[in-house]
Amino acid sequence: MSGRAPAPAVLGLAIASDPEADAARLRGLRQMRLVALGLLVLAAVVFVLTLHAPEASFWGFVHTGAEASMVGAMADWFAVTALFRHPLGLPIPHTALIPRRKDMLARSLQDFLGENFLREEIIRERVLTAQVSARVSRWLLEPGNTRRAVDEAAGVLSAGLQRLRDESVGELVQEAVLPRLREEAVSPIAGSLLGEVVRDKAHYGLVDLALDEAHRWLRENKATFATVLQDRAPTWVPQLVNDLVIGRAHTEALRWVSDIRTDPEHDVRRALDDLLAQLSHDLLHDEATMERAERLKQRVLDHPQVLETALSLWRAFRRTLLAALADADGPLRTRAREEVARLARQVQDDAALRDRLDGHLADLAVFAVDRYGQELTDVVSSTIDRWDGDETARRVELFVGRDLQFIRINGTVVGGVVGLIIHAVAVLAA
Repeated sequence: MSGRAPAPAVLGLAIASDPEADAARLRGLRQMRLVALGLLVLAAVVFVLTLHAPEASFWGFVHTGAEASMVGAMADWFAVTALFRHPLGLPIPHTALIPRRKDMLARSLQDFLGENFLREEIIRERVLTAQVSARVSRWLLEPGNTRRAVDEAAGVLSAGLQRLRDESVGELVQEAVLPRLREEAVSPIAGSLLGEVVRDKAHYGLVDLALDEAHRWLRENKATFATVLQDRAPTWVPQLVNDLVIGRAHTEALRWVSDIRTDPEHDVRRALDDLLAQLSHDLLHDEATMERAERLKQRVLDHPQVLETALSLWRAFRRTLLAALADADGPLRTRAREEVARLARQVQDDAALRDRLDGHLADLAVFAVDRYGQELTDVVSSTIDRWDGDETARRVELFVGRDLQFIRINGTVVGGVVGLIIHAVAVLAA
């Protein structure tokens, strides 16, 4: 008893089919088979009935024509049948070609598709001929289609946002964003940004806000201000003197902050501008400042709250966006519909823009074919490889067998005509 394990069986992949369409194809195939078989039977009957006719007589010619028709019919029946199975079940060489050679046929079909269809000039010509941009823009300008397109896009985007888990976003931030930020030098970016802010005076609003809050706090928290200064006062100073000094300090502090608030050209404001401008310069050019900025960045990024803050911002953004997408007549969808309609009208009115868009689509299609064309054609061979050979032959015969029966019919007719010509030549020669 052999110890070798049996080879695993290769499971065939079932071929998808439409039962109703298959039934119609089978009826057509059977009808044409009956026609071809009927012609063969007719030729056989005529051959038997004229078996003893003189060769040079009319019936002799009919007899010879019938004989040649039978030969042509049988030869073509053999040729057609040999494609799909062994004729009469006999294992004759070079028969049952499709079941035995389906893998080779699949490779040939794959190569044929790749060499004759997935070519750059063909793909580009078909995409340009299709005029995709004109068709899409024309469709979008039809009543209701703009709303439909925006609604579908909003539904897809909402579904994607809802399926995106916070854990996935956290992993993306932790594994991709934060490492990249650690590698990227923050000093040039911060220095350039701060310089632009100072030059454009964009920080004035933030300074005004800080001064307003400081003025409000001083006005509403006189007792707290006094407590802070009282804790810093010498113990040997009389309380009356402390009260006078603290009251005067509070009044002067409140007046000083108020002066800064109301005077855009105050010396403190200018000093702050100079300070920020110097900091911007140092972040770009001073090695010590740049090094301190990098250390600060690393400490901030290493803080565990950074990831949680990023996730909180993401959750807030997702909630806001989902709410906006859910409102069919809200500002987000309304603006999207307006922009889509505007773009569609622009594409319709601008032939040069249509040509550019179609050119980009053609480039994209060519890129996709160049990049993934081999995978596309591999689908043909890999799928056929998994089909059962006999089932493949049956399906192919179901699709093309009806037309192949015309070969048998033509063989019967042409064989008879050729037989008549040969017989006529033989009679004349005799």
